[in-house]
Amino acid sequence: MVSNEKDPRRITAVLAVLVAVVALAFGLAACGGGDDGGGIEGGGGDTAAEEVKLEGKPSGDVTISNWPLYIDEETVADFEKAAGVKVKYIEDVNANEEFFAKMRPLLEQGESGGRSLFVVTDWMVAKMKELGYLQKFDKSGLPNFEKNLVDNLREPSYDPNREYSAPWQSGMTGIIVRKDLAPDVKSICDLFDPQYKGKVEMLNELRDTVPLVMKCLGIDPEGADEADWIKAIDKIKAAADSGQIRRFTGNDYAADLTSGNAVAVIGWSGDAVQLQADNPDIEWRMPTEGCILWSDNMVIPVGAPNPTAAEAWIDYVYEPKNQAQIEAYVNYVSPVKDVKEVLLKEEPEVAKNQLIFPSSSFTAKCSIQPSPSSEEEQNLNRAFNAVLNG
Repeated sequence: MVSNEKDPRRITAVLAVLVAVVALAFGLAACGGGDDGGGIEGGGGDTAAEEVKLEGKPSGDVTISNWPLYIDEETVADFEKAAGVKVKYIEDVNANEEFFAKMRPLLEQGESGGRSLFVVTDWMVAKMKELGYLQKFDKSGLPNFEKNLVDNLREPSYDPNREYSAPWQSGMTGIIVRKDLAPDVKSICDLFDPQYKGKVEMLNELRDTVPLVMKCLGIDPEGADEADWIKAIDKIKAAADSGQIRRFTGNDYAADLTSGNAVAVIGWSGDAVQLQADNPDIEWRMPTEGCILWSDNMVIPVGAPNPTAAEAWIDYVYEPKNQAQIEAYVNYVSPVKDVKEVLLKEEPEVAKNQLIFPSSSFTAKCSIQPSPSSEEEQNLNRAFNAVLNG
């Protein structure tokens, strides 16, 4: 971890003050904002950070890595105009493990590949934080985040004081069905019904699919041990071997639902909202056993250029009106307070959707996405990958 005593931003701030003093002594004029502070290949990032602290406000460039189709078309440009920061927004996070494998060699050297901020899921935040790959936030630059983060996301076990992570969006993993083709599917256990043989798909994500199957088996995922995980994986394997499961997918289950090649899948709530807009026969259903709850989080990696601008971005999207613009497009669960009130005036259908603003009673049976220990993770990945590749 990066300690407060050695926080590079604080060192940069001191250097910036010294530079200012020297400049004044020699009658030099202060320089303007830099142009080279956030490219993927890096370069110029330290200068941008110095200028940010010297000016007392964000400036320069910032590079953000996020998942595909996870933001509206206006927010980046609106932020650039409001903050005076040039944004390089990259949609290169396609899977947590894949992104981690790409980033780890850089992070081990204290580098970020030019990225000032990226978005990963809860369990990956925990992993990166444990390895010392994340920087602490400077909370003085995050008043909106401090004020507007929803209460139920304030104290996650992996970051109880929210010093390293800010939720981007939250969501629910459950069942998406073609209600015209599989009207009776309401439980995870229904996915194993022989009448749907060859028409069922499950996610290739260990922490989404396996915990839901545990629920079918009557196992609480949040208290499960390795044997419980293996029991659920064995059930999935048997279904795959028999042809009950058509295939394991990521977001590409959308095409199979649309075509009817799949009639019921394990899938994400936000996807279903977007799919239903084009096909009213597609519907996300809360499993009778409950769903899996998760969040994707904004983090600042070690070696990040211009972390002040990254924090300005975080704080910008935690302004309810700005978040509402994002929410109306992505249709996931907002981590920001008072967004529903904004959308009731601007997008009432979005504001009244339980998949976007779920009540506590709606999610009463849901479980937080579990994260096995490092040793268990290796064994479980090996077992689950054998099913995926079998």
